[in-house]
Amino acid sequence: MAMPLDFRASAPLPPAQAASLADLKWFEVFKDEELQGLIRTALEKNYDLRDAVARIDVARAGLGITRSSQFPNVGATANVAINRLSRDGATALSPAVLPAQNRNFGTVSLDLLSFEVDIWGRLRRATEAARATLLGAEENRKGVVTTLVGDVASAYLTLRELDDVLDISVRTLRTREESLELTRSRQRGGIATLLDLRQAEQLVDTAAQVIPAIEQAIGQTENQIRLLLGESPGQVPRGRSLVDQGLAPEVPAGLPSELLQRRPDIRAAEQDLVAANAEIGVAKAAYFPQLSLSGILGGQSTQLASLFSGPAGVWNLTPQLTQPIFTAGRIKSNVKLAEAERTRALVQYERVIQTAFTEVSNSLIAHQKVRESREKQEALVGTLRDRLRLAYVRYRGGVDTQLNALDADRDLFQAELVLAQIRLEESLTVVQLYKSLGGGWQ
Repeated sequence: MAMPLDFRASAPLPPAQAASLADLKWFEVFKDEELQGLIRTALEKNYDLRDAVARIDVARAGLGITRSSQFPNVGATANVAINRLSRDGATALSPAVLPAQNRNFGTVSLDLLSFEVDIWGRLRRATEAARATLLGAEENRKGVVTTLVGDVASAYLTLRELDDVLDISVRTLRTREESLELTRSRQRGGIATLLDLRQAEQLVDTAAQVIPAIEQAIGQTENQIRLLLGESPGQVPRGRSLVDQGLAPEVPAGLPSELLQRRPDIRAAEQDLVAANAEIGVAKAAYFPQLSLSGILGGQSTQLASLFSGPAGVWNLTPQLTQPIFTAGRIKSNVKLAEAERTRALVQYERVIQTAFTEVSNSLIAHQKVRESREKQEALVGTLRDRLRLAYVRYRGGVDTQLNALDADRDLFQAELVLAQIRLEESLTVVQLYKSLGGGWQ
């Protein structure tokens, strides 16, 4: 496939270099100690990851079963037959012919069962497909680790953003309650009108109404994190604030060619392609003769003492050659099916690669633009805080009406909420870029 020389982004990236954000281990990217503890717990207890590990064990056992067909299967058989013959049966036997009526017969043998001589490579190709399935399962486990690390980090950052929003709302409610007391005092003194009082009460009720919804979101986010940890619903410990997370402001993407070797989903798709290609060899081998060997080596005797002597030894070797002559197109259809599955795997492999490049490009664009939005929003919040301060100074001095102070309060509250959301989005773009580059499973 044609590889792009560099990742596409909205702003020119620095010259491509081998160093990449994805080369860092997850605990080098996420420096919050509490977040690190949550991720470690998730890597031990998460249900999806445990399922992925079990799938590796299933694939490894399947490889062992398939590979065993390349070797002879040896089994041991031993039996003793105790018989008594009748002298008065359908054919009467005199004592001279049948001195003793009891006849004991013993057999011990080693059975060489169904050993197929793999002339055309059918079993070798089947083993190759099973080995690729095992490697693909291992890559899928790495992909689950990458997703899990990103999901826990995203949920934790969302939780810290909700904590900031709750702090903003509580602080705003406290400030508005103080303004309400000031308005009541001025209204009792005849300086403020009843309309001013009702407007101040409206702002208090608005801030108070937001708090329960935020607390609900916090509780549900905590439960989501606990589920990722494989634990029952409960509280989640907090560490650094969202602003102090220290996520990398500059995120080197690295070389596009390195992405093919780093992302687990691409490597898993490659192993699926290898397995599908090997299945074609298995299907084509059915056109050719199948040679199998079966045999027995052992001893048979009526006396235990002579069971292993030379005259009691028996052996048998049966080569068998099987050649399909007329199958009504079944073998040909199986080959076409295997080739079609290989074509599907190839298309899927190409699609996964292009999807990976698209995800990296989208993450780079998002990180650049959200960072610009955060810088502008921080400047806006600073301006609105100064405006609110000046508006209340003028209101308390009787120079201006309360309406301008209330408008400034509303605008600042909304701007602070938007700033908290943009800060979260900026942090999440780093997490998404880390995932799209294939980091986190090291």
